[in-house]
Amino acid sequence: MPRAIKAHALLVLITFIWGATFVIVKNAVEHDATPLTFNFVRMTMAAIALGLFFHRDIRRISRLALIAGAVTGVFLWLGYEFQTTGLRLTTASKSAFITGLSVILVPLLLMVFWGRKTTTWTALGVLAAFAGLFLLSVPASESGLGNWGSVNRGDLLTLGCALSFAFQIIFLGRATERHPFEQIGFLQIATAALLMGLTAPLLEKPHITWSPRVIWALVLTSLLATAAAFTIQAWAQQFTSPTQTALILSLEPVFAWITSYVVLGERLGLRAGIGAVLILAGVLISELLGSSSPISASADA
Repeated sequence: MPRAIKAHALLVLITFIWGATFVIVKNAVEHDATPLTFNFVRMTMAAIALGLFFHRDIRRISRLALIAGAVTGVFLWLGYEFQTTGLRLTTASKSAFITGLSVILVPLLLMVFWGRKTTTWTALGVLAAFAGLFLLSVPASESGLGNWGSVNRGDLLTLGCALSFAFQIIFLGRATERHPFEQIGFLQIATAALLMGLTAPLLEKPHITWSPRVIWALVLTSLLATAAAFTIQAWAQQFTSPTQTALILSLEPVFAWITSYVVLGERLGLRAGIGAVLILAGVLISELLGSSSPISASADA
């Protein structure tokens, strides 16, 4: 199997993992742990696991790799701090949609700061995914424009999350072009863990109850949704562009919706179904037609 196809398939897999664990994290931070403390423990456990697994590669980290991994880790830290804190102040649906705005922000940031252009088909895929995110995540209203209610502080924090994750995708792609993905994967998570440990006592009153719910959430998210998933993303972004990566990651609310339907029996209706189809169509348009003009990861990064 060509590495590019394998990379795209693995990105879909980790997006499924993130979508499936969304409800688990929300339940944990709502009942048994403050969000920044939960993230600190999660990232620390993941960093330790990766440190043990990649100890030989970590011993050979260069100064430039250290800088690249740390920069990526700063944006990873900001993304999770904004998202987890915002999730307590807004609805899960609005959080999922606003976080998904990174699918639009990645190509825009690449154009503004790096002067990179994208193909027409990829741009159409991005727009289709954006429309799908809106239909899937934002409930309908009488006006048909969506039931937004008032924009609150949680929404603004989550917007900061989308911007941070967009930069994380871009800088991760740049870093893995120049340095071993094992080193970058460890460094970004270790940096995020360190910053979370420093800021949690300043931004909240740290609290965690070691209930079975929290322990299960930490084990699942630290090992599978963090250590494994972000290392896979670091490897995969060597062979796919940041814009295509953002498009694939926009599938997260689709997988969250499917998981809720299968596990909890939730039915979100025709509007959400159309949104999910549009996101899938956007990804397929970009993958099948947007790649007709050769665009490597370096072209976007």
